[in-house]
Amino acid sequence: MTLPETLAWLPIDPNVSAVSLILLGLILSTSILADAVASRTRLPRISLLVLVGVGVAVIQQWGLDQPGARPLDGLAEPLIQVALVMVAFLLGGELTLDRLRSTGPLILIVSLSVILAGVLSVGLGLLALGFPLAVAVSLAAISVATDPAAVSETVHESGDSRLRARLLLGIVAIDDGWGVLAFGLAMALLGWWLSGDGGMALLHAAWELGGAILLGTAIGLPAAWLTGRLRPGEPTQVEAIALILLLAGTSAWLGVSSLLAAMCAGTLVANLSRHHTRSFNEIEHIEWPFLVFFFVLSGASIDLYRLDEALGLTLAYILLRLAGRYLGGLLGVRLARQRQAELPANLGLALTPQAGVAMGMALLAAERFPEHGPVLLSAVVASTVVFEILGPLLVRRVLR
Repeated sequence: MTLPETLAWLPIDPNVSAVSLILLGLILSTSILADAVASRTRLPRISLLVLVGVGVAVIQQWGLDQPGARPLDGLAEPLIQVALVMVAFLLGGELTLDRLRSTGPLILIVSLSVILAGVLSVGLGLLALGFPLAVAVSLAAISVATDPAAVSETVHESGDSRLRARLLLGIVAIDDGWGVLAFGLAMALLGWWLSGDGGMALLHAAWELGGAILLGTAIGLPAAWLTGRLRPGEPTQVEAIALILLLAGTSAWLGVSSLLAAMCAGTLVANLSRHHTRSFNEIEHIEWPFLVFFFVLSGASIDLYRLDEALGLTLAYILLRLAGRYLGGLLGVRLARQRQAELPANLGLALTPQAGVAMGMALLAAERFPEHGPVLLSAVVASTVVFEILGPLLVRRVLR
C-alpha cells in the first residue's frame, strides 16, 4: 500500500506530486530542528539528520507496513546525485597547485596507508571469520570508499584550517578515485578467480575512471574560461547551477563516476580561472538544502526487515573497517615523519563516514554475485547508517 493510498480517507486527493512536495518541506523543516539541537549539544547536525532518516524508515516500513519502501522513490536519486556532485566540485577546488605542492605528498602517503590497511583488515578479517571469498573481497574493496559530504561539512562546520583539516579535505577529494580503482580491480580478480573472466569488470572500472576524467575536463575547461567573465549575482549563480546539473546528468548518462568528474572540473576551474571563487561561493550558498536531503534519505534507505539476515557480517565489517582506518592513519602519520608533530595518531578515524558511493558499489557487487547479493546489500546499508552517525563525531574528535 502506497502513502497516497494510506491517506485515502482524507477529504482531499493526496497525489504523488503533492506528497513529494510535502515530504521535501518536512525534511527541510527537520534540518532547522537539527540545527537547534546541534547548537545546544555536541552532536553534529549530520548525525542528527541521518537519525531523522532512520526514523522515517521506521515509520514507513513498520508503522505503515511498507517493507523495503523508500521515501521520495524516483526523486531521491537525482537529489542525492546533485548533492554529491556539489561536494565533489567544492573539494576539487581545494586541490590548487600551491596546496598540492605543500600537502600533496602527505595526502598521498596517508591516503594510501589508510586504504592498504583498511583493505587488508576487512578482507583478511572476514576470511578468518569464515565468510565466503566473494563477500570478503567485495566488502574489502567497498571499505575504501569515504563519504566526502560528511567529512567536508564537519570540517567546515568546525572552522578548522590547520594542517589536519586541509589534509582531510585533500584525502576525501581523491578517495573516490582510489575507491573506484580498488573496486574495479577486486571485481576483476574475483571474476578471474571464480569464473575465469575478469576482463569486463576491469574495462568497466577503466571507463568509470578514465571517462570521468575526460568528462570533467570537457566541462571544466570551458567553465574555467567562462568563470570570472560574468559579474557576481544572478548570472554567476545560474552558471554554477548549470555546471553542477551538467556534471550530474552527463555522468549518469555515460555511466562514469560523477564524483571524479566533478572533482576534476572543480580542480581545473580553481587553477585556471582568475575569479574562480565566485562559482564556488555560489555553490556553497545553495549546497546545504541538497545535503539535508542527502543525509536524511541515506538514513531512510535502510531496509529494516533485512537487518537480522546480516547482523554478524555487519558488526564484523564495522569493527574491522574502524580498525583498518585507525591503523592506516597511524601508519601514515608515522611515515610522514617531518609533519608528525602536527598530525594526530587517530587521523584515520576521521575518514570513517561512508554513504552513496559504497551503496553503489554494493549494488554492483550484488549484481555480479547474486547468491550473496541480499547479505551484501543489507550489511553495507546498515553499516552506512552507523558510519554516517558515528563518522562526524570521530571527525570532530580528530580535529580537537
